[in-house]
Amino acid sequence: MTAGAGSQGAECADGAAPCPEPLAADMALLRAAVIEAGARALALYGRPVEVARKADGTEVSEADHAANAVLEARLMGARPDYGWLSEESADDEARLSRRHVWIVDPIDGTRAFLRGRSEWTVSAALVEDGAPVLAMVFNPVTGERFEAVRGAGACLFGAARDGERGCEEGDGTGKAGQPLRVSRRARLDGARLIVAEGFLRRREWRGPWPRVERLWVNSIAYRVALVAAGRAEATVSLGPKSEWDLAAASLLVQEAGGIVSDGSGAPLTFNRPHPRLASVVAAGPALYAEIMRRLAEAGLGGAGARRADAARAGAAWKGRGER
Repeated sequence: MTAGAGSQGAECADGAAPCPEPLAADMALLRAAVIEAGARALALYGRPVEVARKADGTEVSEADHAANAVLEARLMGARPDYGWLSEESADDEARLSRRHVWIVDPIDGTRAFLRGRSEWTVSAALVEDGAPVLAMVFNPVTGERFEAVRGAGACLFGAARDGERGCEEGDGTGKAGQPLRVSRRARLDGARLIVAEGFLRRREWRGPWPRVERLWVNSIAYRVALVAAGRAEATVSLGPKSEWDLAAASLLVQEAGGIVSDGSGAPLTFNRPHPRLASVVAAGPALYAEIMRRLAEAGLGGAGARRADAARAGAAWKGRGER
């Protein structure tokens, strides 16, 4: 991945395709902003920080706001004509008229951050006409940085692992990264699923699930990124999510050869008036089909449920107020 400002024709990821000039410049900008925001949050990690409760009862800390300030200053300072959507900023409807929109979650996994667990990330994407074109999910504690460019592949940088190489760093350091590939497993038996504790025990299932290894990660963006990296076969969450949770991570899975959708199979679209998504399923192609079959048989994640979840999510969004 050698994308950078002024790098006409540079490879964005995995040598798969040349990076268009505008995306190369925006990728360099996004990478620098996310790394700086991650460093700012990491400086507060493990230290006493101010914490407040949002209207929905979730926690927000001074680290969330500090990382958000970095991202907004860097990204909107350089691209004032783009739209902006962040978990930690008041929504500005002007974004709906913009073709390009930054969608960010300054700290995805605030609960883990506050409790000293490493399962939190800085997640940021550039969306064009409702679809992500650039993605970055960065775990400052582990140093893992997942990157993707639409049509040009996805890579992992900073992982302390030996093995396949093929992504060249795009910031001038020349460090190699690992191309992201979803798992090719075609059977659920033995699969690693990142799902909530009660997911496999729901009464709606028509039959028992095969033997699987259940994993859990607090950050939804990190969960989906781990699926893109092949470290888990799938993740499923049937509860409503926000656009900033998934804008970046969804592109990682797609560019790694996987499929991501809501529970009904509908594609995820972004920069909507009410930026909420009903659910998410992310997996390699073979297991995706099997998971969707089970969801359909159980009557979970279907169009009716999706409409009801979206309605509830929209009402919650309207009531969230200024933050």
